[in-house]
Amino acid sequence: MPADKDPAPLIGSIDEGTSSTRFSVFSMRTSRMVAVHQIAISKICPKEGWVEQDPVLILEAVKDTMEEVAKLVGNRGFSISNIKAVGITNQRETTVAWDSQTGKPLHNAIVWLDMRTTSTLEMLLEKVPNKNKNVHQKVCGLPLSPYFSALKMKWLLDNVEEVRNALNQGRLMMGTIDTWLIWNLTGGPNGGLYMTDVTNASRTMLMNLDTLSWDNNLCKFFEIPIEILPEIRSSSEIYAKISHGSIAGIPIAGCVGDQQSALLGQVCLKKGQAKSTYGTGCFLLYNTGNRKAISKAGLLTTIAFQLGKKAKPVYALEGSVAVAGAAMAWLKDNIGLVDEVKNIETMAMSVHHSGDVYFVPAFSGLYAPYWQSDARGVICGITEETQRSHILRAAMEAICFQTRDILEAMHKDTGLPLSELWVDGGMIKNNLLMQLQADLCGVPVVRPHMAETTSLGAAIAAGLAEGVGALDIEHLSPGPNDVFNPKITEKERNDRYSKWKMAVERSFGWDITGNDITS
Repeated sequence: MPADKDPAPLIGSIDEGTSSTRFSVFSMRTSRMVAVHQIAISKICPKEGWVEQDPVLILEAVKDTMEEVAKLVGNRGFSISNIKAVGITNQRETTVAWDSQTGKPLHNAIVWLDMRTTSTLEMLLEKVPNKNKNVHQKVCGLPLSPYFSALKMKWLLDNVEEVRNALNQGRLMMGTIDTWLIWNLTGGPNGGLYMTDVTNASRTMLMNLDTLSWDNNLCKFFEIPIEILPEIRSSSEIYAKISHGSIAGIPIAGCVGDQQSALLGQVCLKKGQAKSTYGTGCFLLYNTGNRKAISKAGLLTTIAFQLGKKAKPVYALEGSVAVAGAAMAWLKDNIGLVDEVKNIETMAMSVHHSGDVYFVPAFSGLYAPYWQSDARGVICGITEETQRSHILRAAMEAICFQTRDILEAMHKDTGLPLSELWVDGGMIKNNLLMQLQADLCGVPVVRPHMAETTSLGAAIAAGLAEGVGALDIEHLSPGPNDVFNPKITEKERNDRYSKWKMAVERSFGWDITGNDITS
């Protein structure tokens, strides 16, 4: 069909992740990806534990991917005018400071996994009764941790002279990657929109989860002037138009942090639905509906999305599995049990069970629900009959058991039954892993055929925005998928989980140096 006669609405999606930036265009009629271009983003590590990225290179990569996709769209029989809006999803917590007049960054972006703010955290805890890291949890849903943006902002203010000078001269802008991108794409120093959305703001430790506004008391605690922070908007509304390039004039109408965007891309819109993203680690988000659930098991309370200015926010609980794909890489690179990670599934399938071997990959401690910083990895149950295939299979089961640990904690916090687990990420290609996950959690595991759910989530947010009209939430449904149903009995499942718990207990107390994984 000629481009000018094709009525299919297209939505663009900027997906700015830690390792790469991509721009995708989706057909909202089918959720099919029409075109995509991706550019790798390098990290800068000036000291051990410090991780930075160049904000200018990130911005240039975004612009370059948009230009390349604009060409591809035309080559595939569409008109640029078919693109009705653009959504943005981004690596969360990564923090940028820049000059409002020149538009130049005042320091490299501090990436979410950077640990330089450990000393900043220790200083802040001196102000807290009993050094309670959960002192602000009821307001912002988060524990005090170097992970979140507030500590990165404070570090920049305390340690970078250019940042302090810009603050004193009224020229300081500071925010997460979404804020940096939207401001630049909509004009920068020439009228660029200075905003963030509720999902990204909920990862700063500065937003009140009830009011969806910056909290004065939190800002005072972190000594961050509230007036330098961007406006908080919903995840789905027309914000402003792109000011230059091949798609100038197209509105940016969606903004969602990457893990929340994956939840939206999986169409987990109902209370009790959950998704797990499998990568180096795992991120699990559990939709708790319009009610925020404050965890007693060390989980994070966050905003899942707010689909419109007047829409009620949807909340989520989030838990992280520290070691998932990283365990597979360790088995290959450190132990040499396998030549290629891709061969692990085949080798693990050569045995019908793990031979009662349990592998706890607590390489640097255990996170929720255990919070044992002194735990270290163990392999239990080895006999003279144990083969490397048993250990490989046990490593895969460890990912599933850790996921169950998080889901059990989420169920305790909410009382909501989990009906099914939606999955995404690089590891979901592994059919055995998906079946083990269903078996060991006792719920169906749903794997979408559309692999790029994070990018799709941002497109959905933009497509749902009032005034865009490309999508109707009432008819929004997940696309084709594969379902892995549990195949083992409840007794076998629980017996194996009890053994896993025994193995976990054996991992406790190994490190006595006093390192704290939550600091």
